[in-house]
Amino acid sequence: MPDRPRYMISVAAELAGMHPQTLRAYEEKGLVRPARTPGGTRLYSENDIERLRLIQTLTTKLGLNLAGVEHVLRLEDELRRLRARMERLEAELRQEIHDTHRQYRREVVLYRPPKPPATQR
Repeated sequence: MPDRPRYMISVAAELAGMHPQTLRAYEEKGLVRPARTPGGTRLYSENDIERLRLIQTLTTKLGLNLAGVEHVLRLEDELRRLRARMERLEAELRQEIHDTHRQYRREVVLYRPPKPPATQR
């Protein structure tokens, strides 16, 4: 389950190749939202780690500042939501088509031409 919170900040920072303070700064700016234990400890999921790696790529390899990163992440999140919605709608449409076809099969009556009248002798 990639969205299950499991890594404390030190482990998450190591996995993402960043300093823990960088993760705190990214959280403060709203770029990443780790879960919290009842005691307040940050817990990062695999999805959070991937997001941190994306942030690192955007800043180091593409040279974006954090405002640009924020914009890209917002677009990525919107794209993910739209894809999920599209998949839901496609599944609903497939089910509707399936139900309609099944209904047609129940209503279809085979045509049998009438038998010609018997000839009288």
